[in-house]
Amino acid sequence: MNKHEYIGKTLEEAKNMAMTDLRDTLDHLYIKEVPMKNGLFNKKVKIEVIEQQDIIDYIKNFLLDIIKKMGIVTQIEIKKREDTVNFILYSDHNALLIGKNGKTLDALTTVIRQMLLHELEQPFHFLIDVEEYKLKRQYELERMAKKIAKEVGKTKIEAKLDPMNSYERRVIHNILSDRTDVYTESVGTEPNRYIVIKPKEE
Repeated sequence: MNKHEYIGKTLEEAKNMAMTDLRDTLDHLYIKEVPMKNGLFNKKVKIEVIEQQDIIDYIKNFLLDIIKKMGIVTQIEIKKREDTVNFILYSDHNALLIGKNGKTLDALTTVIRQMLLHELEQPFHFLIDVEEYKLKRQYELERMAKKIAKEVGKTKIEAKLDPMNSYERRVIHNILSDRTDVYTESVGTEPNRYIVIKPKEE
């Protein structure tokens, strides 16, 4: 990834220099403050900046390279959905790319997330999918969660869901977060961590 360095008298000045030079807004720039030696009366701030498009290109190239080593030819479509960048893979071997219960997709996601966290020191929201397998799974989870939540709200009896990975649990938490009759809790340890949908006390 291309890293750009800027030095200003203040953090704000350094950020403004980056925006002017790169002709981009702060929400498309990933900024990390870099320690530097300062004199007693000559303090300055140094930042390292990576553009969002460079991060997207980095993920795309990494995916193409690692999937090629798996002996699979793939195409990648990139879509932005709210604050998340979706990388949708298309190939003749979708089942291999997905893996059992999505385990291959989860492994690819974990590797890239760790690399980005090391480079950016802040989260970058992205999703790796195969022909929108995860998107379809998300819709299924949302429908299921709403149905069970409605039942829990009516009967006042909590419901334990099957173990899920962190992505699937987040889908459930998000879709039910605004409910006034129920709330969700994650329980247990990986890989058997699961969600409990509980009634709210009146």
